[in-house]
Amino acid sequence: MADSLLLWDIDGTLVCTDRAGERSLLLMIRELYGRDLGEKLPVSLQGRTDVSIARDIFKFLGIEPTPEEEKRFMEGYVARLPLTLPAGKSKLHPGIREALDAVHAHPEIHQGLLTGNQKEGARLKLSHLGIWDYFEFGAYANDSHDRNALGPFALARAKEKLGIDFPPERVFIIGDTPHDVACGKAIGAKTIAVATGSFSVAELEACHPTHTFADFSDTAALLKVIL
Repeated sequence: MADSLLLWDIDGTLVCTDRAGERSLLLMIRELYGRDLGEKLPVSLQGRTDVSIARDIFKFLGIEPTPEEEKRFMEGYVARLPLTLPAGKSKLHPGIREALDAVHAHPEIHQGLLTGNQKEGARLKLSHLGIWDYFEFGAYANDSHDRNALGPFALARAKEKLGIDFPPERVFIIGDTPHDVACGKAIGAKTIAVATGSFSVAELEACHPTHTFADFSDTAALLKVIL
């Protein structure tokens, strides 16, 4: 069998952090910009990169999105995640640890991350739930603000780490939003959509992923799709 590569999204796919990211952003905005936005951000978060979210928030707040201000914003957000992560009820989604273990044990299946999080934000979230060490490499918001541009970064890092050029038909992008499906299609990869985030099975199937799951509680079914 040819080697396969799984590229996992984080929020809504691997984990639920009980809005720790949103709460960190709200706290940072209050402390750095003196604006209280209440309990909910005025922009969409699902399936997007941290950078694109920041730019929408800048527009809402009337702040010039300079590179220096973006850096300040991102550093401020990540600095507050260690406060907001323990304050909530973070958890792994059903079957995730079993799926990660099964892939880790299979010599011809490899896994990395493809996420809209910054790398340090990804590390903090996944370390908090004990699964960061499953992933040797990934593509992050640090690489591009455009989610659809992240695939080539992940594939380049897979080649660097593993010495394998993965053809598109052996790459699986796994996520819980239409953005994840579109990101996979942008590089010709197969797409696995899972309804553990904000989108239902029907809403995800309307985006025509290669496969759709309600959750990953059936490890054998997920491996069957990959193999």
